[in-house]
Amino acid sequence: MQSSNGPKVVILGGGVIGLLSARSMALTGASVCLLEKSEIGQEASWAGGGIVSPLYPWRYSPAVTALAHWSQDFYPQLGAQLLADTGIDPEVYVTGLYWLDQEQAAPLAWAAREQRPMRAVPVEAVYRAVPALARGFSRALHMPEVANVRNPRLLKALRTALAQMPNVTVHEQCAVSGFIREGARICGVRTAAGEIRGDHVVVAAGAWSGELLRSLGIELPVEPVKGQMILYKCAEDFLTSIVLANGRYAIPRRDGHILIGSTLEHVGFDKVPTAEALAGLKASAVGLLPALADAEVVGHWAGLRPGSPKSLPFIGPVPGHAGLWLNCGHFRNGLVLAPASCQLLTDLLLGQEPIIDPAPYAPEGRLG
Repeated sequence: MQSSNGPKVVILGGGVIGLLSARSMALTGASVCLLEKSEIGQEASWAGGGIVSPLYPWRYSPAVTALAHWSQDFYPQLGAQLLADTGIDPEVYVTGLYWLDQEQAAPLAWAAREQRPMRAVPVEAVYRAVPALARGFSRALHMPEVANVRNPRLLKALRTALAQMPNVTVHEQCAVSGFIREGARICGVRTAAGEIRGDHVVVAAGAWSGELLRSLGIELPVEPVKGQMILYKCAEDFLTSIVLANGRYAIPRRDGHILIGSTLEHVGFDKVPTAEALAGLKASAVGLLPALADAEVVGHWAGLRPGSPKSLPFIGPVPGHAGLWLNCGHFRNGLVLAPASCQLLTDLLLGQEPIIDPAPYAPEGRLG
């Protein structure tokens, strides 16, 4: 650990983006104060599936692809380092991913262009690899290197890692009521516990980021998009690969838990799970894996993704508000893009050489 001789950074939001931003900056020697309005890691970062790939990677812009590829390559070492530092294994689990009955020309062209290992495979080979899969599919695409991360364990590991860093403080149940402005500069925030000042303030509050910025007259086009998931517990060898068809996926964990997701609902900040979604997710589960008809649903929950135009996150300084930074708006790809997004933000904030071209993510020109 480096001594805390860098700037003081206040980070708003305790999801994976906020936690990883805090860790990345603290490793450089910055003094970091992270504020979370409720409990660390209990919103979208906890609720998601944890696939370390966009669901349909060929549909995204080169800017999203650049973040995804950097993060995918980095996740194994991140998982290993967190395990070594904390004793908590985030379970970066390489299972591969099969897309079933998916149009193939565009995905294969994307894979060739990006030099990613995707190929069309005979559906008979899929059935041999995934015996539990429903019959009736006619074609398949496969990426063998896709992993999933057990996101609740990742969040726990990050929280524990930050607790071990002397230059990091974390405040839960600490809602922000406004920003402290001196001239054109943002130099802290107001909370019920008092003012907290810093050289830089980073908004990494997911779907709530726009609500925070509105007090400054900034219109951030990030809105909540509800997603519901269900969880089954099966034998450890029941499903060995992620499978995806008709927009729904099944994700295996190492211990036999199977995640089925997810819905896309524009209902504001409503996080209540619904019977309608439960029925639809069960039907999708059985449509993919018929044996789940006799399995018990052991979990059903909802989370709020931070939807943004073209699913392109906002990473960088806010024009006209010196000291204010954004790292938000990752929509369905927060866990996928987090390592690269947080390293890029750290590079920009500390004046380091950025890992990738930061221009596509710049808030300038994208805010109201």
